[in-house]
Amino acid sequence: MLIIGIAGGTGSGKTTVARSVINRLGHGKVTFISQDNYYKDNPHLTLEEREKINYDHPFAFDNDLLIEHVGLLKAGQSAYAPVYDFTIHARSKEETLELKARNIIIIEGLHVLSDENLRKLLDIKVFVDTDPDVRILRRVVRDIEDRGRTIQSVHDQYLSTVKPMHEAFIEPSKKYADIIIPEGGENEVGIQLLSVLTEKYLTGERTWGSN
Repeated sequence: MLIIGIAGGTGSGKTTVARSVINRLGHGKVTFISQDNYYKDNPHLTLEEREKINYDHPFAFDNDLLIEHVGLLKAGQSAYAPVYDFTIHARSKEETLELKARNIIIIEGLHVLSDENLRKLLDIKVFVDTDPDVRILRRVVRDIEDRGRTIQSVHDQYLSTVKPMHEAFIEPSKKYADIIIPEGGENEVGIQLLSVLTEKYLTGERTWGSN
């Protein structure tokens, strides 16, 4: 099993890169895991209290559960990822996402390279490096259209947590990357390179070390 981790700042194009690679390889060959599904659940807190949590800090994620699920997949078993509702900052009580064991796992998220234990699982570590102006504009559109936020709340969150956490944790994690893809989904060469490396694994031509 080949495990690829794709990290980068908010709005960098991580998901676009992951989806592009999956489209090239075939959906039946890849298990896609979004770290966003693994935000910690805080049912004991009120909505107002949950809104004040710093969701851009590495501690906001339940990486222990994510690592446990990867272990199940490596053992050939299915795992059931939480489904996170960003409008209420909580996990769904009724819904989970089935993850099936396949030859390739792609894990995508802000802090995929920030966590040492998570990094140890990865065979290929990727960092998507995109201009901050582009990233914040994408974040504004996503948070307003998909997550029901106001422009003022996006502005306040960016200055109070998104930017500081990027500088403190995400940008430094770039040093762990095997491959850096500038401009995310716009970088066809980078996506092609990652796809070719993955295809070599599928065809038995893998030449790098294994876990």
